[in-house]
Amino acid sequence: MMRTRPLKVALLGCGVVGSEVTRIITTQSADLAARIGAPIELAGIAVRRPNRVRDGVPAELLTTDATALVKRGDIDVVVEVIGGIEPVRTLITTAFEHGASVVSANKALLAADGASLHAKAAEHGVDLYYEAAVAGAIPLIRPLRESLAGDKVNRVLGIVNGTTNFILDKMDSTGAGYSEALDEATALGYAEADPTADVEGFDAAAKAAILAGIAFHTRVTIDDVHREGLTEVTAADIASAKKMGCTVKLLAICERARDGRSVTARVHPAMIPLSHPLASVRGAYNAVFVEAEAAGQLMFYGPGAGGAPTASAVLGDLVAACRNKLAATTGAGESAYTQLPVSPMGDVVTRYHISLDVADKPGVLAQVATVFAEHDVSIDTVRQQGRNQGGGDEAATEQDGGPGAPPSGSWGREGGEASLVVVTHRAPDAALSATVSSLRKLDTVRGVASIMRVEGE
Repeated sequence: MMRTRPLKVALLGCGVVGSEVTRIITTQSADLAARIGAPIELAGIAVRRPNRVRDGVPAELLTTDATALVKRGDIDVVVEVIGGIEPVRTLITTAFEHGASVVSANKALLAADGASLHAKAAEHGVDLYYEAAVAGAIPLIRPLRESLAGDKVNRVLGIVNGTTNFILDKMDSTGAGYSEALDEATALGYAEADPTADVEGFDAAAKAAILAGIAFHTRVTIDDVHREGLTEVTAADIASAKKMGCTVKLLAICERARDGRSVTARVHPAMIPLSHPLASVRGAYNAVFVEAEAAGQLMFYGPGAGGAPTASAVLGDLVAACRNKLAATTGAGESAYTQLPVSPMGDVVTRYHISLDVADKPGVLAQVATVFAEHDVSIDTVRQQGRNQGGGDEAATEQDGGPGAPPSGSWGREGGEASLVVVTHRAPDAALSATVSSLRKLDTVRGVASIMRVEGE
């Protein structure tokens, strides 16, 4: 039988996502009640600007006093879609103290302080859900936390920011430069007026911290995540990736060490083979590739942002939190029993794609290969292309290389410049980084044009 007394819901924030949450609760109330086992009632909506026109949002529910709303004592679930660290952290902990469960889409707060929030929720016997914090509408957190709870996840590799994927996809499909692609993303509403959080990788790093913590049952904060943005990716990098049969994506990568004693979490641009499922993710879509011991390889794909997709994830959590309220129980809390350390980026084993501008004269290739050998980094392939003094291309060759047998040939016309592209085998990132530092010191190396990791093989 359905309980007649409604469960009361407070909403913090009524922007794009909050308005959509309000619309769904209002228009689908009967279906939601049937799924939960009791009706739900919007008891109040905290906003900063109550006079702003919001279609379909009851004006009588609006308040500017968010603290008073979460302190009411009769609120069953608080839905938070404001974002940021404060005052949201205080509002959420206040809600816990007054007996309310919380559904949040706040990746920044969860990545920075998720452990203390989980502890506070457990202390007061309430829920903390946040499916909407990572990858929008894509069901990802619940499968990792529940469906794969009996499995061992070893790797999570994903595109978790739609803005950057749109930009890189546009650069790949049209040959546009970074600035041109960003301008189009902004015009279409995919990028904010200040795109820093997206293009510098902060948004993806917060999501990587959340995913790593859940996947590996350990505590990972955003400060543990190595982060690089895509502002330095050029049209030449995209073209070079194509020559290798690759494309460029901004990836969030969370891995368990092979010995199982540590984990790593990182965000950076990388070349991935066109044969990899993530290579086909276009536009502003997100996709996450999960590798588990028993389940094997799984891929989760869908819209990663936007009002309706994010609201879908919020409502899924709201239904779960309301069901738990009716059953006088709580869902799964934090699982951090492994307490694995997070290793630094230098310990990550990866591959590099390095583009060098070098003097076009005999022996340069041998000098470059010797530097790789000195740092115990094996060369997979070398592509060399001479340029005449007017800047035009003269010749291009490709060959296998290695630290044990450095090539010694020359190309083009002596006295000019040439481009040398080296792709390495897998090696610790620290060794690869040290190799690049040594290459910069060679008199014959005029400059390091670009460095990019190669992943997904």
